[in-house]
Amino acid sequence: MAGPRRVHAGWYAGVAVLVLGLVAAVLYGSGAYDSWRDDRSLDKGCDGTLAQGGLASALGSSDLRAEKGDPGALAGCTVFTSPGSGRAVRITLRWSTDAAPSGSLVWYDSGYSGVRAQAAPLGNGWSGVVRYDGTWQIMVTLHCAKPKGKELVAYGDLYGASGGTAVTGLGRVTTETARKAAGKYGCEAKAGKPLTRVSTARLGKPGTAKPLARAQGSCVALRDISVAGSGTSGIMEYPADPDAPQTNCYLVTGAGKPGYGLYAYYGVAAKDFESTGFGGPDHDSVVATAPCPRAGREAVFAVYRLYDPDTRSEPVAHYSAAFARSALKAFAGHEAEQRGCGDVQIMDLT
Repeated sequence: MAGPRRVHAGWYAGVAVLVLGLVAAVLYGSGAYDSWRDDRSLDKGCDGTLAQGGLASALGSSDLRAEKGDPGALAGCTVFTSPGSGRAVRITLRWSTDAAPSGSLVWYDSGYSGVRAQAAPLGNGWSGVVRYDGTWQIMVTLHCAKPKGKELVAYGDLYGASGGTAVTGLGRVTTETARKAAGKYGCEAKAGKPLTRVSTARLGKPGTAKPLARAQGSCVALRDISVAGSGTSGIMEYPADPDAPQTNCYLVTGAGKPGYGLYAYYGVAAKDFESTGFGGPDHDSVVATAPCPRAGREAVFAVYRLYDPDTRSEPVAHYSAAFARSALKAFAGHEAEQRGCGDVQIMDLT
């Protein structure tokens, strides 16, 4: 009887293997395996901190997969849609004590180039900004109460997509990933509220300039300065936001061209700006600093006479160093007061 039993056992084993093979083939052929694999890649994305809530909005698809990002970062991942679409979201995490990721410093060494270096406040209580230079980027910083003296920084870059829905999705992914990462890496920090809308409004477009006397946001400190002889008569500004790591204001000519750009940088943004050599020495500019305990390091302020890439010339024909200093003093003094910083000191970069 042992012989037939062995035959039956072998027959059952063979059937089991055949069934398992058929199930695997069905799963693979139906795409269920690919779907499972992609879901697993999202769950593991960015060292398990990737927030998935806004991905479908950012990329216009729920058919997504994640791959590892910058190997030198604290964590990073890139999320792709179907092959050939060109749409992707890249998330990069770093500590403020580490070097900035490749490519991110371009925002700090182009302050002289029209409105290219502009950054809009993210809002909703987040220390963050929205940037655009052909692609959208959202940067968020979380100031750690513990470990003290550190900021957790998250960058979200959007490729192949734009528009309010996509950028809002990017904002949700970036901020919520930062929130999850803070928990994972032990950064005790106060985060903002969940984002429901991210504005895609940008300065420099027709209709974004207004008279200096109507300044009420990031340019409000310049409302009472004398612009006589400066070559400017109006401003372009964003809403004031005491949480944003960068503030900018533009003085514009009578033709509506940005002539001077004023910038304030706090925390890791100040550190990264300084690492570029304060935006580079080969431009008409004035730089100032102020101790800023709340931001964890000194704040940096700068004013540039701007270059217009379209006309390849400076809209303000004659640079006035005296006017630039007075404008920066007013702008930086107001910013420092709003942020609880100390006295502003003009730097000598010569």
